Amino acid sequence: MKVAIMQPYFFPYIGYFQLINAVDVFIVYDNIKYTKKGWINRNRILQNGSDVMFSLPLKKDSDYLNVDQRFLSPDFDRKKLLNKIKEAYRKAPYFEMGYNLIENSVLHDEDNLFEYIYYSLKDICRFLDISTEIKVSSSIDINHSLQSEEKVLAICENLGAETYINAIGGHNLYSQKKFSNYDIGLKFIQTNAIGYKQLNNDFVPGLSILDVIMFNDKEKIIAMLGRYELI
Repeated sequence: MKVAIMQPYFFPYIGYFQLINAVDVFIVYDNIKYTKKGWINRNRILQNGSDVMFSLPLKKDSDYLNVDQRFLSPDFDRKKLLNKIKEAYRKAPYFEMGYNLIENSVLHDEDNLFEYIYYSLKDICRFLDISTEIKVSSSIDINHSLQSEEKVLAICENLGAETYINAIGGHNLYSQKKFSNYDIGLKFIQTNAIGYKQLNNDFVPGLSILDVIMFNDKEKIIAMLGRYELI
C-alpha cells in the first residue's frame, strides 16, 4: 500500500493532485497548526499575463489553533471571489467547464476552514476521476501529539503502508534509514515540466489547478497527472 500525507490547500497546483493519484490512501491533515505564511488558504491564478494571489479571509482567532479550529471570516464574499476568477479566465478555452466546476466549491455553505477546503479537494478529485481513498488525519488511531516524521511514521504504520510518498519539497525532512527501520519505503514525487497555452501570454508555471482546468480539456489534465518521477 502506498500512502501520502499533506496539509489541506485551497485549489492547489497540479502536483498536489499528482500525489493524490499516485497513492492508494491519501491523508489530509486537519489537526495540524494553521500557518499564516503557508498555502492553506491562498493560491495563485493568472490575471492579465501575470500571477496574482487569491485567498480565503479568516475569522480573527488565536495563532495556535489547528486548521480544523479556524473559520472563514463572516465577511467572506464568495461571489466576489468567483467574479475575480471569472474576470481572470473568461477568455480561456475551457472557461465554462472550469467555472461550473469551481463555482460549486466556492459557494459551498461551510464556514469551517478545513471542511471548506476538504470539500473542494474532493470535488476536484471527482472531476479528475481520481479514485484514491482520502482520509483526514484525526480519524487515524495514533498518538496525535507526535510531530513531523514521527507522526508520519505512526500514520503509515497504522495503515500498513509499504511505501510513503512525499512531495519533493520535503526531501530533507525525512530519513530513508528511519523509514527502512519500519519496513516502509520512502519516495519523493517530482513533477515533470508541464506547459500549456495560456492565451497569448508567456507561460507562468505552478499556478492553481484552476489555471490548468481553464486552459486544458479533461482528458489532457488526466494525462498530466501521470507526468512525474518518483525518486
